[in-house]
Amino acid sequence: MSVVDILARPDGDLTAPIARANPVAKLGVSLVVSLTLIVTVDPVTAGTALVLELLALPWCGLGPRALFRRGWVVLVGALPAGAVTTLYGVDGGKVLLDLGLLTVTQGSAESGAAIALRVLAIGLPGVVLLATTDPTDLADALGQILRLPATFVLAALAGMRLFGLLVTEWEALRLARRARGLGDDGPLGRARTAAGQAFALLVLTIRRATVLATAMEARGFGAGGPAARRTWARPSRLDAGDVVLLCGGVLLGAAATAAGVLAGTWELVLG
Repeated sequence: MSVVDILARPDGDLTAPIARANPVAKLGVSLVVSLTLIVTVDPVTAGTALVLELLALPWCGLGPRALFRRGWVVLVGALPAGAVTTLYGVDGGKVLLDLGLLTVTQGSAESGAAIALRVLAIGLPGVVLLATTDPTDLADALGQILRLPATFVLAALAGMRLFGLLVTEWEALRLARRARGLGDDGPLGRARTAAGQAFALLVLTIRRATVLATAMEARGFGAGGPAARRTWARPSRLDAGDVVLLCGGVLLGAAATAAGVLAGTWELVLG
């Protein structure tokens, strides 16, 4: 799946209760879970949060295939982080594996599991947010509910919509260079070719961004100040279901923290 698929195309059953919730509510749940797990690193708290998130997936409208298609990046990041922490973390407790220069102890294994579970538990709500939210709906919610500057929100939305064009232009540049007989063989040659193609894409991107900025300015997107009252084509509001979702996120964080405290593994840390 390409970057444009991950960032700009909703996926799954968009009629599911959590999928059709307001983007701000889903963003709030992601923030609550992140804050809950950032202040501690222990496997019980992170594992409990991850299990509760997985139990809520049927209401998110994401099946196993759609979840893996969207969340493989989080999985790729979590497993190496856990493995590195297990091998190079602070040793403590019983030695589980002795590899000479590297040792795996009970303490380092618990730290590695905590890091991996923490990354997965923090990343899963973000995957659901991106997979079930249209970028335009997210921009409407950020501008109307959170009152973020409309200029920033609309510029970010326009940039996100251009990801598809970047992918298309990269492929067009590759085919054009091949048609002209350009390109080198071997690893170094391919690296030089990729560097030249990336520079050409950068030039095209800057030109397109300049044209887009001029067009948006001409249509009044840059207007600001107290006198500039922007109207929105699609109203974005929070309803009772969104409040329930936010309360569920708070309960999830409280339950995960309580599990860590009861297990005796919860410890306040920074980062």
